[in-house]
Amino acid sequence: MELKTTEPEASLRALTKVVRVLPPRLRARVDALRAMTLSAVVSGPVVAAGVLTTVAQACRDEERLRFGYTARGSAPTEREVEPHRVVALGGRWYLVAYDLGRHDWRSFRLDRLTGPTVTGARFRPRLLPAEGAVAFVQAASGTPAPYTVEVLVHAPLSRVRQAVGHWGAVEPLDQDSCRLTMTSTSLDWPTQALGNVGAEFEVLGPPEFAAHVQEWGARFVRATRAPA
Repeated sequence: MELKTTEPEASLRALTKVVRVLPPRLRARVDALRAMTLSAVVSGPVVAAGVLTTVAQACRDEERLRFGYTARGSAPTEREVEPHRVVALGGRWYLVAYDLGRHDWRSFRLDRLTGPTVTGARFRPRLLPAEGAVAFVQAASGTPAPYTVEVLVHAPLSRVRQAVGHWGAVEPLDQDSCRLTMTSTSLDWPTQALGNVGAEFEVLGPPEFAAHVQEWGARFVRATRAPA
């Protein structure tokens, strides 16, 4: 079984739907994946579900982990780590962990990680040198911090959901309006999504998105001006 990271949160929700019919052992693996994953969305490489659940369960159980790892442009290496959190960010899945061989914190891309195996050795959690696991991966990978866009859309819930799909959270306010929240490292996608809705809307935040929408609007107005 494989999980495609086009929508990390949606993938986790899809797993959750079948939890009730899973044996207790498999149910525990899914619960670990949900509990130990932090998401900042987007799309990227396919990662085997077995890798995700093994790594997440090791994070939850505070159990040392061994795996093969191939960094970009480097030869394969064997690593033993104290796993901290799984992060879905910038289209990729990462493991944040303390590398026992390098005596330092590292982030590992899960699509470059093979054969994760728990060692049975428990550890006492160390203090992560960052505000959180997402911030650590952002600093290590150079991934920009995502924007959280909030918009009041003057359209029914069903219409907004049909246009946006799973890429945003939609909260109904009344029969003809709703609040749409989208998280993205680019402001272009939320702008396009709102264009797909085809309804009036008001930007609630952040200011960067309001300026981005104004810039797009001005560009379209210029494009429709009659030539002199």
